[in-house]
Amino acid sequence: MCGIIAVFGDIDGNVAAAAESAAGLLAHRGPDGSGLWMRLGSAVLCHRRLAIMDPAEGKQPIRGRDGAAVVHNGEIYNFRALAQELAAAGRHCVSGSDSEVLAHLYEDRGEALVPALDGIFAFAAVHGDDWLVARDPIGIKPLYYGRDRAGNLWFASELKALIDNCVSFEVFPPGHLMTRRGGLRRWYTPPWLSGEPVEPGDPAALRQRLTDAVEKRLMSDVPLGLLLSGGLDSSLISALATRLMRARDPRAQIHSFAIGVADDSPDLRAAREVAQFLGTTHHEVSFHVEDGIAALDDIIRHVESYDIPTIRASIPMYFLSRYIRDQGVKVVLSGEGSDEIFGGYLYFYYAEDPEELRRETVARVANLHLSDVLRADKSTMAHGVEARVPFLDRAFLDLAMSLPPELKQPRGAGGGGEARVEKWLLRTAFADDADPVLPASVLWRQKEQFSDGVGYGWVEALRAHAERVVSPRDLARAAERFPYATPTTAEAYLYRDRFAALFPGEHAARCIVRWEPRWQTDRDTSGRANPFHRAASEHVSAPRP
Repeated sequence: MCGIIAVFGDIDGNVAAAAESAAGLLAHRGPDGSGLWMRLGSAVLCHRRLAIMDPAEGKQPIRGRDGAAVVHNGEIYNFRALAQELAAAGRHCVSGSDSEVLAHLYEDRGEALVPALDGIFAFAAVHGDDWLVARDPIGIKPLYYGRDRAGNLWFASELKALIDNCVSFEVFPPGHLMTRRGGLRRWYTPPWLSGEPVEPGDPAALRQRLTDAVEKRLMSDVPLGLLLSGGLDSSLISALATRLMRARDPRAQIHSFAIGVADDSPDLRAAREVAQFLGTTHHEVSFHVEDGIAALDDIIRHVESYDIPTIRASIPMYFLSRYIRDQGVKVVLSGEGSDEIFGGYLYFYYAEDPEELRRETVARVANLHLSDVLRADKSTMAHGVEARVPFLDRAFLDLAMSLPPELKQPRGAGGGGEARVEKWLLRTAFADDADPVLPASVLWRQKEQFSDGVGYGWVEALRAHAERVVSPRDLARAAERFPYATPTTAEAYLYRDRFAALFPGEHAARCIVRWEPRWQTDRDTSGRANPFHRAASEHVSAPRP
């Protein structure tokens, strides 16, 4: 995990100096070192390093045998298998860094290397007069691009590196690559993403695919921990990781981390129960509402968003990541993505039919780079901590998104029939009375969105603070000040106002997509705004339907 800058065009000393200065704004993403590679007249690559694999030898920009240079943000989980293929062709990696294979593969295969990668990545590669920029299938690693006044093309891990250098910029789309000769094109084209007919997958394979996804993400040469909210998703990831690590070393000390508002957190109580069941060394962090409100500017500066659920959930994750860093842990496993894949948010109870639910899950997964994975990356990387997300493993995702949507639909409301707990399919895959991976009370616990679970007073406190500082006059004139994505509540106005102060201009505003739940009258994103937050509570520890 790192921060990258790449600029292509008429590169002189001034452009290189500007790129190096912009890379300094990404120092939080890479506190372990920096590097620069430049070819006058064509390209400059800058890197800020968070050393995860081969800390001693993996410095970037990293070079290939024939002179290619690469800067990479992310992890290539199949790098050892790729290195063996390269060795068979006479190209030998000299470090244990997963990033090195990118340079050799680019020399050997050109842009055809990208589909061979199993991992999360945003990278830029240069070889001779050619260059390539690519982003992983779901956009787990952030990337933006734009042009400066001279027409040079810039790429950066965060908006803050472009805001003072480019006259226009936008989000680099996930699952895409760009080359000097071929321009921008999509490389990740699974049938489920485009609505093409999909051969139905086998739900029985979910458990093995997720286990495999977790095992890949245990790859690390530095300490690794677990983000544990006590909800279904983080608990499943923690349980699988604990089993796998103990299989390698029965005496392994495994650290889990949870956060909540002091004296008001369902998540802290549930996480404590899971940690005791798993036998992890558990850390609890609590914060006060006032601390979160005081940190709003820092949060918006780091996550680069004005989206309400993103800001609400980023604040506790930001505080927790700072604590994790201070414990010497650099890598954590997290549960993002499951709700989008399996229709886990409570508003999915209102989906009229399975096809409508399927379309919504596809849309939510396709936009994860603008919501939950953006929040997970930027709020953890604000403190130099890498978050890995097994639910968004490519093989697991392709299976899960091919499952018949009626298996994901919680019956009830518009769907008709008796209500069934959300994510029933995933819960059932891990329900084993003979060898339980989790307590039944956790496996069947109702969905709590992270910003709710950290403390039920948290969302109300943010709303109340916004209503104190945003005047009715400000809100009445919101469309005049913000004609694009006009805020309609005091809380939305507050976040948009602070964002505009840090990232002025419409180009920055258009890099954000606000999310609202579908099908329910109350448009607030809090799960507690949904009547099923109460109606479904009977399923918390219920037997399987």
